[in-house]
Amino acid sequence: MFQEVNKRSISDEVYDQLCSRIVSQELKAGEELPSERLLSEMLGVSRNAVREAIKRLQQARLVDVKHGGLTTVLDYRSEAGADLLPSLLFDRHSQIQVDVARSIVRMRQVLSPEIAADAATQCKPEIADRLDGVIDQMRTVEGSTELQRLAFLFWEILVEGSGNIAYRLAFNSLRKTYEPLWGLLTQMLSAQQQKLETFHALAVAVREGHRDEAARCAREYIDESSAAIYEFLDLYESNTQNSPNKPSGEQAK
Repeated sequence: MFQEVNKRSISDEVYDQLCSRIVSQELKAGEELPSERLLSEMLGVSRNAVREAIKRLQQARLVDVKHGGLTTVLDYRSEAGADLLPSLLFDRHSQIQVDVARSIVRMRQVLSPEIAADAATQCKPEIADRLDGVIDQMRTVEGSTELQRLAFLFWEILVEGSGNIAYRLAFNSLRKTYEPLWGLLTQMLSAQQQKLETFHALAVAVREGHRDEAARCAREYIDESSAAIYEFLDLYESNTQNSPNKPSGEQAK
């Protein structure tokens, strides 16, 4: 089997540094960035790398580039989209931003029952067949990591079955946000993902077009798994606040 090569470009590094400083508000909304030439000198990289990074920042609605190259920091809270969530989850000391994490979990709680309900309303047999296929795999799989992957696949199929492109894009953002925490999620959600009767009941509700039952099953699963994540975040926040090694002036959010 081939393995993905983890290779980051210089422009990726420049983007990450500037993005981190913008979301941490070290670079404040309305502030002008140094010119491409000056940034390249300050960071010790080529102007092309800086230009590519700024283009990505512009696409993410983190900066506004005027004619002539003048670049101004935007207020990401009012301008950026959900694809910024992965960048917000960790601060530049690689600590989890607990408030952001809780917000993501809450969004997951709110959206999931509606996604399941809409999938049941659509009542597509091919979607129900695929859900059943995933459950069959979950019954025979060994290892929490593979079970976690299948659980995400189950929800991805539900999102597809809802027929809602906004749900799909939100799910994509959530999945990218969860990727750095995949190992932790596997441990935290292991007990919930072994409750295959909940997945089965949800698949049956989707097949039979029972909107309310699909929402109920989804809410039951999501609320239990969210409680496990909230418990971890509370413990993480407490440990971070009491840690003697916490960077000076850094507050867990």
